[in-house]
This record gives sequence, structure tokens and C-alpha cells, in this order.
Amino acid sequence: MNKAKFTLLSLTSLAFLLFSCNNKDNSSSTQAIVDSLNKQIQTLSDNQKQIEVNKKLVADFYQELFGDKEVNAIDKYIGDIYIQHNPAVADGKEALKQGVTQWFKGAPKEKIDIQHLSAEGNLVYIHTKSKRGTATFSTIDIFRFEKGKIVEHWDVSQEVPEKSANSHPMF
Repeated sequence: MNKAKFTLLSLTSLAFLLFSCNNKDNSSSTQAIVDSLNKQIQTLSDNQKQIEVNKKLVADFYQELFGDKEVNAIDKYIGDIYIQHNPAVADGKEALKQGVTQWFKGAPKEKIDIQHLSAEGNLVYIHTKSKRGTATFSTIDIFRFEKGKIVEHWDVSQEVPEKSANSHPMF
């Protein structure tokens, strides 16, 4: 159970106990508080479910587009308005299609190696490990969702060096 749900459940229990012990004649007030807290708990639960759905959508999109090289994944997962923060690609689905079509020329299909996948609110963060020729890259993409579609994207990518100044891996 996440911290927010635990907090709201605790508050619901506390409110119920306080009002039932100290205010027996005010059961409608107690019920209103309990109803309000239950609504908040349901909203948190619904939000958490949507976050999990969004994470799965990003994992599926990433595999279909970048792993399977299926350009039509763009139409399936990307919204009609698409804001791109990668300076090499213009805004919009068509620009992304043009970009990936160039990138994918001669590239084999591959299994995407997801290192981390996390989300908060309407943002999903995916950290992947990939090969480009003989080099290994660490890439983090951030996707923003609206109405079940990706509508905004940021990314950073870094080649994994052969030697590091510390003993901590990039993955």
C-alpha cells in the first residue's frame, strides 16, 4: 500500500473513531467526513491505476517503435498534438515518423532493455540500455500523457564510457 493511501485510510479511521466517541448525535457529520475521505481514497486509487496503465503504454510503445521498428506505433500511441523536446526532431507525429524512418534504415529488430520504468502523475520515465554499433548507450525518455496518448517527449542519451571515475554503473 502506498504512503498516500495509508495516510488517507488512517485519517478515515481516526475521523470515524473521534466522531463516534465524541459526537454520537452528529452521525451525519461523521458520515460526510467518511464519505469525503473515501472519495479521496478512490481518487488516489484511480490515479495509481492510470499511472500503471501509462507505464505499460510506454513500455509497449518503446518496444514496438524502437525495438520492432514499427513506425505505425506512432499513430497508435501518440496524440494528435505532439510536443518534441529533442532538438533533432520537429513537433508532430509526421516529423517523428520521418526521423525514425531515417534512424531505422538497415537497423535490426531488437528487444528493448528497460533498466528502470517509473511514473508520477501524467509523466512516465523510462531508462534503457542500447547498442549503437559497438557503443552502449544509456538513454532516459520522459513522456507526458493526456487522455491515454503521449503528447510530449523529452530525452537524454549518453554513451557508456569504457572507464569510469567511480565504481557505480550507469544502469
